[in-house]
Amino acid sequence: MRDRLARLRAGIGKPAGPTHARDTRIHVDLPHLRALEGRAQRIRFLPRQPARSVLNGRHASRLRGRGLNFEELRDYLASDDVRTIDWKVTARTGTPHVRVYTEERDRPTLIVVDQRMSMFFGSVMYMKSVTAAECAALTAFRIFDQGDRVGGIVFGDTTLAEIRPGRGRRTLTAFLTALGDANGLLNADRPPTTPMTMNRVLQSVARLAPRNHLVLLFSDFDEIDETTHRLVAGLSRRNDLVLVLVSDPYVDEVPPDVKIVVSDGVLQAEVDTGDSRIYRRLKDMAQGRLAQVLDWQRQLGVPVLPLTTAQDSVDQMRRLMGLAAQRR
Repeated sequence: MRDRLARLRAGIGKPAGPTHARDTRIHVDLPHLRALEGRAQRIRFLPRQPARSVLNGRHASRLRGRGLNFEELRDYLASDDVRTIDWKVTARTGTPHVRVYTEERDRPTLIVVDQRMSMFFGSVMYMKSVTAAECAALTAFRIFDQGDRVGGIVFGDTTLAEIRPGRGRRTLTAFLTALGDANGLLNADRPPTTPMTMNRVLQSVARLAPRNHLVLLFSDFDEIDETTHRLVAGLSRRNDLVLVLVSDPYVDEVPPDVKIVVSDGVLQAEVDTGDSRIYRRLKDMAQGRLAQVLDWQRQLGVPVLPLTTAQDSVDQMRRLMGLAAQRR
C-alpha cells in the first residue's frame, strides 16, 4: 500500500472505509492550502509585533520593515526633526538642510520551504512536510494581505521551484501550486536518492533576495555544515531572515528502550534504543542539529521559530506571533 510506512510512522494506520480521500496529516494539495486563507487572519510579519511575539524580544532581532527611498534635500523648517539634518550640506552651504525620505511601497518576501524526504516523518499528528507547507501557506496569505510582494522557493530532494516575489494573486497561486506539487511527490515507496543540499538552496535564496527582503525558511535543517553557517550569516546581513525549525517529538527526544525499524525505501534495519551506546548516539545526533540552529540565533541574531508536528499549524503560528489560539 502506498505510503504504508509513512502512515505507520504518523500513528495513523490503515485508513477507515473504502474511500481514498487524501489524508491531510500526510499530504496536502492546492485546494487544502487555499482553504487556509480564511484562518490566516491577524498573523503578522510587520515590524511592530505584539509583546508576546517571538519576533519582539531581546533574544530575537526585530524586523526592519520597509526601507526608505531618498527623495530630496531642502531647507530646514522649524517642525523638522533635527535628526534629519544633513550636516555636511549644512556646513557647505551655511544654512540648515534636511534629507527627505519616503517609505518604500512594500517589502518583498521570499518564503523558502523544505519538502525533502527528511521532512516526510511524523509520530504524533502531522508529517513535518505538512506542518511546513501549511505554515508557509499561512505566511504567504498574510504577506499578500498586507500588500507586500510575496514569492518563494520550494525544494525537494531533486526538484527546486523558484517563484519571484510579485504582488498579484497569480504569483501567490503559483507558490501554493509548487508547494502542493512538491508535497505530493513524497511517499514511503520512493527510491532513495541523494537529497538536495541546504547550501544549494541558500545560494538560490541569495540570488532571488539580494537585499532588503523578508526571508522565511521552513525546514528541519537536515545536512547543515560550516558553509551553511556562512551562507545564513550573509543572508542575515542583507535581509530580515527568520528560520522556522520544524521538528517532531519523537526525534527531539529519542525514546529509550524501544526497537525502531528504519528504512531508506529499499533496505530496512532495526535500531534498539535499549542499547545505551546506540541511544546516546541517536540523541546526540538529534540534539546536535538543534544546537547548531539555535547557535545561529545567538551568534547572528537570527530569530528561530520552533514548530512541531504535534500541534495544529494555525494555533502554532498565532501563538508564535503572540496571539491567542483561534476558536474553530
